[in-house]
Amino acid sequence: MSLLSFDEALQKLLAAARPVAEIEEVDSVAAAGRTLARAQASGITVPPLDNSAMDGYAVRVTDIPAAGTRLPVSQRIPAGSVGTPLQPGTAARIFTGAPVPEGADAVVMQELCEHAGEGVVLVNHVPRHCENIRRAGEDILAGAGILAAGTRLAPQDIGLAASVGLATLPVFRRLRVAVFFTGDELSLPGEALKPGGIYNSNRYTLHGLLGALGCEVRDLGIVPDSLEATRAALREAAVSDVIITSGGVSVGEEDHIKAAVQAEGALDLWKIAIKPGKPLAFGKVSRRATAADFATAIPSPPFPGKGVTEVHGQGPLRDEAAFIGLPGNPVSTFVTFLMLVRPFLLACQGANVTAPRGLMMRADFDWPKPDRRREFLRVRINDAGGLDLFPNQSSGVLTSCAWADGLVDTPPGQAVKRGDAVRFIPFSELLY
Repeated sequence: MSLLSFDEALQKLLAAARPVAEIEEVDSVAAAGRTLARAQASGITVPPLDNSAMDGYAVRVTDIPAAGTRLPVSQRIPAGSVGTPLQPGTAARIFTGAPVPEGADAVVMQELCEHAGEGVVLVNHVPRHCENIRRAGEDILAGAGILAAGTRLAPQDIGLAASVGLATLPVFRRLRVAVFFTGDELSLPGEALKPGGIYNSNRYTLHGLLGALGCEVRDLGIVPDSLEATRAALREAAVSDVIITSGGVSVGEEDHIKAAVQAEGALDLWKIAIKPGKPLAFGKVSRRATAADFATAIPSPPFPGKGVTEVHGQGPLRDEAAFIGLPGNPVSTFVTFLMLVRPFLLACQGANVTAPRGLMMRADFDWPKPDRRREFLRVRINDAGGLDLFPNQSSGVLTSCAWADGLVDTPPGQAVKRGDAVRFIPFSELLY
């Protein structure tokens, strides 16, 4: 079977993404990380009035012909108060955020003024018109759009919504993702290792990645290496929107994912021309469960601190769940999730941006023997502003991911020489 290119695989995944339809109205303070379902506009002007950007004195520019001008202080205007019109030839003591009184056309910061006796200020600066004044509406005009539908709400977005008085926001319900792991060699941290066994790091990595995306996670644990057990796990997991597995997607005698998915649904993708990665299964699993099964299920075996979040306001379930089978090697799982699965899940969440941004940076390393597949190299930013390469790029060396700041996206067959400009994708673009 010929390999799919990275771009072909990503296009197929995104084309198959089915965004959730159910919308929840949530308290704005709890909306960070959720995907906005409807565009939001401001019902007010921000700021509503001209206000002071500094603690200082509101003045008329024409009243200060030269530095050292003395003016009587006619009023005091703290934030939250509205002063009276400024009398010509006077100054108003004003504080940051307070409305500028009618007639004033500048604010002189207090550091440029001196106390000159009871009720008098010495202004040691000739201000410009509108100096230190924030004009009404310079941030937001009433009726202006502030947040687009499909926005993954960051903390600053929540602050913006609050600044125009939005107490709640309409967001898509959380994506429900079921996970399980295949491999009789796997043990859980805290257990004694089996002879010839390994600890299941992928379970913890995937929980962290899915949690960062705001997914509801149902964990079915480690599934025995048999076709029957794998099919049973798929049927149980199919109540979710998406099923993700780790391991068992190659063609070995003990790798049953492909046959199980084909028996329970359909499989569309199999091998992708990326490194690390290559084996990745994508398809669908027929659904035989009900919505209540997801809300009442308990992860098995128990995962400390991780349970199934209570589901509110569920809509009708579709008749199938999307399926993604990740490779078992820990770096392959991590990189394949970030570069292919993450965009798919974001699209399923209704997000309008799914692609990470890359930066062109200097390679401070040589990569003289490129692979025919597209490679994602683990690198770290050095103090000189270049990129260092982790010395062991094996798909089993998870240390490379913990050490790195991001990935260098290397096209198929392209060598890298020290000093070349390469496309760097920081983990800050990928791990949220």
